[in-house]
Amino acid sequence: MSPTQSSSTPLNSQEASLLETYERFKSLNLNLDITRGKPCSDQLDLSVELDGILAGNYTSQQGIDCRNYGGLDGLSEAREIGAWLLDAPTDEIIVGSNSSLTFMYQYISQAHHHGLEGDGSAWNTLEGGVRFICPSPGYDRHFSICEHLGIEMVAVDMIGNGPDMDQVEALIKNDPSIRGIWCVPKYSNPTGDIYSDETIQRIANLGKITASDFRIFWDNAYSVHDLTDQPATIADIRQLSLAAGTENNLVQFASTSKITFAGAGISFLSSTKSNLKTFTDHLGFRSIGPDKINQLRHARFFEQESQLKSHMKKHAAIIQPKFTRVLELLDSELGDQTGASWTRPAGGYFISFNTKPGLAREVVKLCAEAGVKLTPAGASFPYGKDPQDCNIRLAPTLPTIDELDQAIRVFIACVKLATARPAD
Repeated sequence: MSPTQSSSTPLNSQEASLLETYERFKSLNLNLDITRGKPCSDQLDLSVELDGILAGNYTSQQGIDCRNYGGLDGLSEAREIGAWLLDAPTDEIIVGSNSSLTFMYQYISQAHHHGLEGDGSAWNTLEGGVRFICPSPGYDRHFSICEHLGIEMVAVDMIGNGPDMDQVEALIKNDPSIRGIWCVPKYSNPTGDIYSDETIQRIANLGKITASDFRIFWDNAYSVHDLTDQPATIADIRQLSLAAGTENNLVQFASTSKITFAGAGISFLSSTKSNLKTFTDHLGFRSIGPDKINQLRHARFFEQESQLKSHMKKHAAIIQPKFTRVLELLDSELGDQTGASWTRPAGGYFISFNTKPGLAREVVKLCAEAGVKLTPAGASFPYGKDPQDCNIRLAPTLPTIDELDQAIRVFIACVKLATARPAD
């Protein structure tokens, strides 16, 4: 029932008071957006030196004129940045455009339509189709790729230190159609999970119990996006995979999208040399080469890893107060009154909020009617279907702290109102 609809049942005093607060927010005609994890303008300003940094010098360290065609694998000095982010050697890294999501789509599309092991290995030719393991709540854009390509998704639970590996291993052992798993190992989107050493070891061992063309899509999107002075560290999955003899099952991704300019960064794909050759052989039909000028700009901007680390501390100084403000409001205004719970991330871009079961869609709807846009309820699950209808992803980074304060106050009012109402 909409808050503005009449009801034959009189409102109790608590619901009436909450409704009055909610209607007051609606009367403000707000237009606030906390739907996605976008950097704010202050964060983007940290990278303005990229403009003009080349000063007319377009020649790379290897003497390449970056204004010309070619170089599918990217500039060697840009691959150094990828090495810092992914703990991989530069000869196992290629550099692309601003979005690592593009690399992910290209890789999975190639596997699906052309295969990773020569003629006849395309996933879409497998009898009964292909399935992917999707730790949930997870990253909606990962799930969108699978849905777009017709790859069936199987949700497994996130349990605080990564995906439930008992579920993952059982699925793989019992289902030969499974060909991949999505992973965001550090500050997972949206839960903020940091994969434990044991979880990463078990993921590295998956290649021992599955098909040779099974792939771990290791999206280390937030590897340097710490909010504390003591950054979390995770186990080196590449080294663990090498030790297990499963290195061909691993494909890693990263980008500078939330490091420099979100819409004009560079991206990285890392895997074994044989995997990269298979990928670039097909990539050559889609591209004559990446934007090497932008790669060169980034290499000049981050000539040393220490510069990158210093840069990310500036990001943290801007966004950490926003996370603190959201958590302060949730703690003070909700506490344990509503049966809700929320995460306290040490990095990344999101806070994962759980209402009582069955209320998330209603809360998002109420917020929209009051002028606060949230990511759709269920978006963090395959097919947009949260079986408990409880998870909501909060993205604090883009608004100013005053706008964020107001948006979260509206959100809290909507949670309280939805919780106080009797079930239909």
